[in-house]
Amino acid sequence: MLPMLPQAFTERMQTMLGEEYPLFLQSFSEKNHQSLRLNPLKGGREQFFSKNPFFLSQVEWERNGFYYGEKDAPGRHPWHEAGVYYIQEASAMAPAVYLDAQPGERILDLCAAPGGKSTQIAAAMGQEGILICNEPHPARAKILSENIERMGIANALVLGEQPGRLAEHFPEYFDGILVDAPCSGEGMFRKNEEACAQWSPENVALCARRQDEILDSAAGMLRAGGRLVYSTCTFAPQENEGSVARFLLRHPEFAVEEVAACDGMDGGHPEWLAQDTGERLPESASIKRTVRLWPHKLKGEGHFFALLRKEGSVPKGYRARCPFGTERAVGPKECEGFLQFERENLRIVLDGCFLKFGDQLYLAPADTPSLKGLKALRPGLHLGTMKKNRFEPSHALALYMKPQDAQRTFDMAADSDACRAWLAGMTLQAQGEAGWYLMTADGYSIGWGKLAGTVMKNHYPKGLRKS
Repeated sequence: MLPMLPQAFTERMQTMLGEEYPLFLQSFSEKNHQSLRLNPLKGGREQFFSKNPFFLSQVEWERNGFYYGEKDAPGRHPWHEAGVYYIQEASAMAPAVYLDAQPGERILDLCAAPGGKSTQIAAAMGQEGILICNEPHPARAKILSENIERMGIANALVLGEQPGRLAEHFPEYFDGILVDAPCSGEGMFRKNEEACAQWSPENVALCARRQDEILDSAAGMLRAGGRLVYSTCTFAPQENEGSVARFLLRHPEFAVEEVAACDGMDGGHPEWLAQDTGERLPESASIKRTVRLWPHKLKGEGHFFALLRKEGSVPKGYRARCPFGTERAVGPKECEGFLQFERENLRIVLDGCFLKFGDQLYLAPADTPSLKGLKALRPGLHLGTMKKNRFEPSHALALYMKPQDAQRTFDMAADSDACRAWLAGMTLQAQGEAGWYLMTADGYSIGWGKLAGTVMKNHYPKGLRKS
């Protein structure tokens, strides 16, 4: 059924698309395509496809992206709780692909909630380097942090700052930055009636002004030769070609790079911006190198992105320094409880920058920049709680680990009664050596259990338990 689209929106789109407009309009009455993205941090494709319960087909622009069938329910499968995949709209996967984050780099996701693109970037980085995920809104930042945890990511820090505040802290620090900007959300009208109801021309203009401010902050945080991907989920020229055009006029040290587009991806349209707002443009060929994704041309929602490169270069192996220095790790004495737990229960030795906040212990990447004065929700991998005479491991640590990393494991079939009982918070009957066990579902880590006698005590977080 066709949603009630705002008249000003349909009139503008008809002017923009001309003969294509009927096909575009028809897409709103069609079912949206559902997709997920595999998490390579949890295991390989062979492991996943050996027991894959879904009907999947490939997303062209993301190797780990797949459409799933109408009758599939991946959000209710135990693998979802284990972070084996992230349910993410296919078009939304494109910007992080073209950012092309590499292991060992310093990457910023400036507007990161709820975490789809952050977790995608982290997968590309393979736990190496520093990923800063920022979200100013506290409730959204909490969701972001939870998704970083669920996907087993160790090298990500979650901050809750305004972009301008970050720009003061990280001048020319990052190799790559993603700005998935707050926008009018026109590309989500098909799947989100609320976005449609909240739309207005005034909100489009407000979003465009906010995007200008965010991009200016991002420009100052990118090192010479670094890359910036700007993206939205709207069709509005003012927020797409317009935001890029205004940015290039303010920042002539940047240029739009051409990308290898997939079928159904179109270039930007400088003429639409002139028609819509009459804005002054830089050289129009650069605006044509931006990319639009259309719901009537590919299996996805409306999206826009541009890959921008900052002029200059840095020497090979160059690493910018944060002017506020780096975090100081706590010494072995302050985390002795964890080190004892590690010796007794793990087959790996965790290395990095140990940070302690109250009785909570975290492992941050080596050379983590100082977080003093910043709102840090998650300063790295949460290891657990330092209690008076013992250490209690966190759920985050369990999700980070693989079965071979633990001294003791307890595997359950994901479709078994035992697994369902475990996720509901029930204890299980078991035999074996007393102590901590890494609980797994089809070989994917899903939490901690502690065996005492013949009872496997359940340490699955109460807030995540399924009734």
